[in-house]
Amino acid sequence: MAERVEASVTDGESTIEERDRELMREFEEGLDQPMDEEADMLKDMHGEKSFSMLMLLRLSFQSLGIVYGDLGTSPLYVFYNTFPDGIDDSEDVIGALSLIIYSLLLIPLIKYVFIVCKANDNGQGKLLKSLIIVFNQTGLVYTQCLCAGGTLAIYSLLCRHGNVNLIPNQQRSDEDLTTYSRTSVAEGSFAAKTKKWLESRHSKKRALLVIVLIGTCMMIGDGILTPAISVLSATGGIRVNNPKMSSDIVVLVSVILLIGLFSMQHYGTDKVGWLFAPIVLIWFLFIGATGIYNICKHDTSVLKAFSPKYIYLYFKRRGRDGWISLGGILLSITGTEALFADISYFPLQAIQLAFTLFVFPCLLLAYCGQAAFLVNHKEHYKDAFYASIPESVYWPMLIVATGAAIVGSQATISGTYSIIKQAVSHGCFPRVKIVHTSKKFLGQIYCPDINWILMIGCITVTASFKNQTEIGNAYGTAVVVVMLVTTLLMVLTMLLVWRRHWIFVLVFAILSLVVELSYFSAVILKVNEGGWVPLMIAAISLLVMFVWNYVTVKKYEFEVHSRVSMSWILGLGPSLGLVRVPGIGLIHSELASGVPRIFSHFITNLPAIHSVVVFVCVKNLPVYTVPEEERFLVKRIGPKTFRMFRCVARYGYKDLHRKDDDFENKLFDNLFSFVQTETMMESDSNYSPYSFNHRQESRDELIRNNNNNHNKNMVMFSSMVDYTESAIVPADSPHSAMSFSQNYTVEEEEEDELEFLKICKETGVVHIMGNTVVKARKGSLVPKKIAINYVYRFLAKMCRANSAILHVPHEALLNVGQICYV
Repeated sequence: MAERVEASVTDGESTIEERDRELMREFEEGLDQPMDEEADMLKDMHGEKSFSMLMLLRLSFQSLGIVYGDLGTSPLYVFYNTFPDGIDDSEDVIGALSLIIYSLLLIPLIKYVFIVCKANDNGQGKLLKSLIIVFNQTGLVYTQCLCAGGTLAIYSLLCRHGNVNLIPNQQRSDEDLTTYSRTSVAEGSFAAKTKKWLESRHSKKRALLVIVLIGTCMMIGDGILTPAISVLSATGGIRVNNPKMSSDIVVLVSVILLIGLFSMQHYGTDKVGWLFAPIVLIWFLFIGATGIYNICKHDTSVLKAFSPKYIYLYFKRRGRDGWISLGGILLSITGTEALFADISYFPLQAIQLAFTLFVFPCLLLAYCGQAAFLVNHKEHYKDAFYASIPESVYWPMLIVATGAAIVGSQATISGTYSIIKQAVSHGCFPRVKIVHTSKKFLGQIYCPDINWILMIGCITVTASFKNQTEIGNAYGTAVVVVMLVTTLLMVLTMLLVWRRHWIFVLVFAILSLVVELSYFSAVILKVNEGGWVPLMIAAISLLVMFVWNYVTVKKYEFEVHSRVSMSWILGLGPSLGLVRVPGIGLIHSELASGVPRIFSHFITNLPAIHSVVVFVCVKNLPVYTVPEEERFLVKRIGPKTFRMFRCVARYGYKDLHRKDDDFENKLFDNLFSFVQTETMMESDSNYSPYSFNHRQESRDELIRNNNNNHNKNMVMFSSMVDYTESAIVPADSPHSAMSFSQNYTVEEEEEDELEFLKICKETGVVHIMGNTVVKARKGSLVPKKIAINYVYRFLAKMCRANSAILHVPHEALLNVGQICYV
């Protein structure tokens, strides 16, 4: 049968193909203008909007509780880690202060707030202020900026502007999304040469991903170390007035506070932010006011540290010891990497406004005040912060400092949730439970599994080290590696996305690398003094991510190479005697085109299939979000009597499969809209299932009908028939009326298909998913066998199943087992 079908397809093939190409051209010409108008409308919806000053101030205030807590608590421990063995000369304090001032100026302010943060994933480095605006009963307006930060967000930008994604599931229709922003590169330009060089070999793409994953793993380590050092430093203040108190009591108090902090995370970033923002505001006001007090009381000459010459004199005087002390200076800018990771929570203008006008001046005053105190009280190098506080405000400051330390931990915890979600979407991390904690704000999430892992890690580090110095060394190592990775990715972003002149890029790279490599050379000397901790955490995380991504890519390649041919599909009915049972079968696959192997495996073992078959592909795209009206792509597979469809559900790395999303009903709404549209076009334009003809009037009418749909679903007309999957069968072919089952009659074929689909849905829906066991091929190297047969298998058992992610009812689930050798 298959051979006869292929022969019938071959006869007159050129004539049919020419006719279809001509009809497709006519169809697309009719679609161009209306589709462009719809695209313009959507881009206006997701385009730039201006914030009122009142709204900016409000968002800037809230950003204090999420973004700046980590950076703001650095004064608790910077001078102690800079001078762990004591201060010999008061001029050393001036030199260290000068290094702190210019580190804050160059890295957080100039590099991150005004350059790197513009690389949030919205395309071309411009802030996409897509706002979700919700009015509550009191008329209060809530907004959320749709942008994303972190190393994986930059990687998404690069994937859109260059073919560097290791999973080749991109489709041309994906580029039509309103959030899929990218720019073309002129031939012969430096950007084009860079793009060509990056895409030339698979090893370069793999190397780029490894660099991204290293930065991501260090951020996870940062999420463990930040709460440990922040809380331990704050609670250490209780020993200033009680020197005989045991350090074990301080550690115990720190552990209790850490448990409380991680137990609050399920309330969500919105509630935590509003709770913590006042604490951070008071904290910055306190340290700023204390700084002014200390400058005026102890030594106003410390302000000469704003002259960079004292940096030169500092290194000249201290030599190697001065260079090693950069590891302590580095702690003054820790929290900057969390600032970039947390940019998805607030508009860029709010972050810039809060840092420039409030956070930055308060930090400068705090460090200058501590330096003024240390110039005259060098013996207090261990407790400079608490010792410099006026005695009358000691206890209020201790309470606020402890609260601020908890807030500082919140910044990195929120950032860790964000990058884990991005890693899952990129296929670089096992599927974990992700909870959307706010109905008002997109992107505010909570990961229970990751939360408890972070808590255990924090408690372990705190209880093991018991002092700030070793934790500070570990913390500095994690931070500087993240900064180096960000710099490397920003160089590619400036060339490929922003298309800046190579001289400007070179200046940025040199200035950033000079500063960051200096810090790196200092912290690497302290690997044996605590710096090994983030390296160990990163190594474990990198192993997990790399193995998971490697097997994910190989599984996809296996699915692609084992796709079922259309000619085989056409010959299934008579050859196997399949019975079409009532209902709809949703066959889940990672393939966005082609018939998956799981389908042939299923019907070979069970020669029956549902009356309607829908191949469902849930695909993650390298974009921040996919608008709901553009999420689904529906197309028909094979002849119309087969009643087979494909539905591709597209998600960005910030989109979530929420339980209340009702994925199944939305899928069917789009399927019904597709069939209705196809039927109207067929009756109006002499349409056939294998070719198109079209008139502009019908297209306009269809657009109006679709806009009246309660779900506002957009049917992608240009993908109505899958030419890459469907066989082109002549109308006079004996197989044009061939059905999947002998139970079909001509009268049934002429039934209203939409009603038929609705009846099938009411009869029952079954989700058919593949339960794939991955094994290493015989003859594989031992490391590969260990990675696949043991590491990946363990991770696959521990992670959440696809059915749980999509909230598929257990009673409607049917798993089909198969083995994949890689």
